Amino acid sequence: MSQQGVEISKMTPEQKELMYTAAATEMDYRVDLFNKMVTGCYEKCIDKKFKDGDLNVGENSCVDRCTAKYWQAVGIVGQMLGAAGPEQPK
Repeated sequence: MSQQGVEISKMTPEQKELMYTAAATEMDYRVDLFNKMVTGCYEKCIDKKFKDGDLNVGENSCVDRCTAKYWQAVGIVGQMLGAAGPEQPK
């Protein structure tokens, strides 16, 4: 069953194509979001002169805070967009 409660076997080819396109778009969005978070937090938190093979305590806590704030901001934006609801065609 899909999220809408419709069995895939009962979907038309057009409905299946729309579903797969939406899933691919969502995956692209998630990958892009993750890559932006990694890049931003890396540039902000990681010393460019690698001294150790592991993150030091300061870098580790910075990455933790950075990623938490990033996901919190993504959640707030998602809630705001969800509250606005999908635009209805006229």
